[in-house]
Amino acid sequence: MNSEARQVLEAVRGGTMTVDDALLILKTAPFEDIGYAKVDLHRKVRQGAPEVIYGAGKTPEQIAGIIGTMRRNGQERILITRMGPEAARTVAARQPLTYHPDAGVGIVGDLPAPDGLGNIVVATGGTSDIPVAEEAALTAEVLGNAVVRLYDVGVAGLHRLLHHKEQIMTASVIIAIAGMEGALASVIGGLADCPVIAVPTSVGYGASFHGLSALLSMLNSCASGVSVVNIDNGFGAGYLASMINHMEAKR
Repeated sequence: MNSEARQVLEAVRGGTMTVDDALLILKTAPFEDIGYAKVDLHRKVRQGAPEVIYGAGKTPEQIAGIIGTMRRNGQERILITRMGPEAARTVAARQPLTYHPDAGVGIVGDLPAPDGLGNIVVATGGTSDIPVAEEAALTAEVLGNAVVRLYDVGVAGLHRLLHHKEQIMTASVIIAIAGMEGALASVIGGLADCPVIAVPTSVGYGASFHGLSALLSMLNSCASGVSVVNIDNGFGAGYLASMINHMEAKR
């Protein structure tokens, strides 16, 4: 993923930015302390993507304050995950927020044009997995990726998944999201030639142990190239998929 620092240095080399302007950008304070949070202003410089707000456990006022600090320091696009509807209503009255209640995701600013290597496919075993899937898909879109959604294509009706073989086989990265026994990741891993990120969900009956059964199944996948994130961690999967989809050779 191209970092802001690299873009600044390329601009200096290309003559479109002066050394003094570049120095001003790079020496800006790395964080701002607003009392209840130390907002990381250099996250994009270090990692290529700006800080994301985790909404759970924060008051609406705290979320709005962090957003205001980010925007005041030039961050135009902000992602808030695990955001409840009450917090969204309060924040939307103060900031230009778009809220996605199915995913518990808030977005400030417009989605960028995709600039990744290819498509990220987000597939779910069932409809009940969609909230986690939307968290993953929206995260990937905010980070500049084209996303293809394949929902309710679980192994209980394998023909539904095989109907989308072209999208699966041409993807750059696939996020496979499933609860129950979590078999979807292994099946997709056996069809695709790209990295597969498995996300176990807490969907299932009693013996699924709130997603632990799917987690263990995915960790024990016999398909090569399958990695696993934590239970219900759609954000982590979307972020990792974006990093893979923006990889470039390091000389």
